[in-house]
Amino acid sequence: MNYFAVQVRTRDEGKFMALAEKHGAAQPLRLVFPRRMLKVRRGGRYRQELAPLFPGYIFLFGSEVSPETYWRIKKVPGFFRFLTSNHDIQPLAGVERELLLHFLSYGEIVKCSTVIFDENSRIQVLNGPMKGLEGRIVKVDRRKSRAKIRLDMYGDSFLVDVGIEIIEKIPEAAGGERASAGERF
Repeated sequence: MNYFAVQVRTRDEGKFMALAEKHGAAQPLRLVFPRRMLKVRRGGRYRQELAPLFPGYIFLFGSEVSPETYWRIKKVPGFFRFLTSNHDIQPLAGVERELLLHFLSYGEIVKCSTVIFDENSRIQVLNGPMKGLEGRIVKVDRRKSRAKIRLDMYGDSFLVDVGIEIIEKIPEAAGGERASAGERF
C-alpha cells in the first residue's frame, strides 16, 4: 500500500479532513492526519493541544489515486495540490515514506519523547517518537519542554516543535567530589 501527500491550506487541515470525510471524497482511500501533542501555557495554565505534525499536508493511504478520487478531493475547499504535482501524482518513497511510517508507528497522535542530556549536553532520546531522529534535532527549549526537528517533504524542509519530557540525570562524579570535599573539613 502507498501513501500519497496532499497539500492543503495550513492550519485548516482538520477542517479539510472533516469536509473530505463528510462527502466521502477519499473513498476508497483512507485519510491520514498525523498530529503532535504539545504542552502549551496560556493564561498561566498548562494544557495539552494538538497541532499538525506536517503542517499543510494530509496523506491518503491506499493502492492508487483514481481519476474519480482525484476530482472528489480536488473539489474539497482548502485543497492546493497533490505532490509532486496534480499531473504526476507519486506515492511517498524513500526518506519521506520512512519518516511518515516512523511517526505513524506511534499512532496518528504523536506524544512526548523522554530524553536526557549526557555530560557533554548532547540529547539522548530514551523512548518515544523522536527515538532514532536525534540527528534531525535543531534546537531544544527546556523551558517549554520542546525540541525543534527538521522534517523534509519532497525537497521542502521545515522545522516542527515536538514535545519532550526531560529527565534530569545527577552526575555521579559531582556527588563523589562533594563527599570527598566534606571529608576534608
